Amino acid sequence: MKILHFSDSHAGAPAEEWSSYLDKRWVGIFNYWFRRRFQHDQKVLKKAAEIMIKSDADLIICSGDITSTGQPSEFKKALEILEPLAKSKRMLYVPGNHDFYVFDEKCNNAMRDAFLVLNNNTLTMSDLPAKITYDECDIIIVNESWPANLISSCGSVKKKDSNLIENMLKIKDKPVILLGHYPLIEDRPIMRLRHRLWGQERLSKMLRDGKIDISLCGHVHRPYQMQLGDRGRGEYCSGSVTKNAVISEIIYDKEVDVFSHKLIKI
Repeated sequence: MKILHFSDSHAGAPAEEWSSYLDKRWVGIFNYWFRRRFQHDQKVLKKAAEIMIKSDADLIICSGDITSTGQPSEFKKALEILEPLAKSKRMLYVPGNHDFYVFDEKCNNAMRDAFLVLNNNTLTMSDLPAKITYDECDIIIVNESWPANLISSCGSVKKKDSNLIENMLKIKDKPVILLGHYPLIEDRPIMRLRHRLWGQERLSKMLRDGKIDISLCGHVHRPYQMQLGDRGRGEYCSGSVTKNAVISEIIYDKEVDVFSHKLIKI
């Protein structure tokens, strides 16, 4: 089974309405115009999408942050590139903290619409956490992103979601891949205090104990892998596709029960 994984493309746009300056969006818009737009080239995302469409991948996974402030115009930009990919391949997408950025209903409706499109019209946000069987692996999708205060980029795993995932894993007959936006393994907890995932302890333990075989995430813009064993189990962060011009390839070989990982240069 071959999976292509990407994340954090961060499409941006000017403020759509005056209310953008009354909530967290003004921070994200300022950040986009003075930093992110120089780092995240949507032409790179378009090229990546073309590569993935032509590939022989069994599944495409996006672990969030396809926008900068969750505005409808940003989702429109992202979908112009990603919708053809979702129509040509089986695809899974989970929102990142920049996609579920504020409590504004227009923004959140745009996110829910994008979620439906990029999950091949098979899932809604209210279905999460969800367990889906793809060929040789089970994939569990969990939402960890919620609107936060002005200075926080943190996410959280709800207790009820951890309970549901634990129940899903009581019977396991194939490898399990967890798809979320945030890393489960936090190697710099103090430095990343404003960016961490709260309530992840139980999921992290499931990963260490082998109940979860692979954690696929984004949020951190540099690609990396943390293997917990010699069979390729662990956590894979694809980094930002538009900043690093790479996508991740994960292959599961059922015959030897091993995951392998490499980066594909765009």
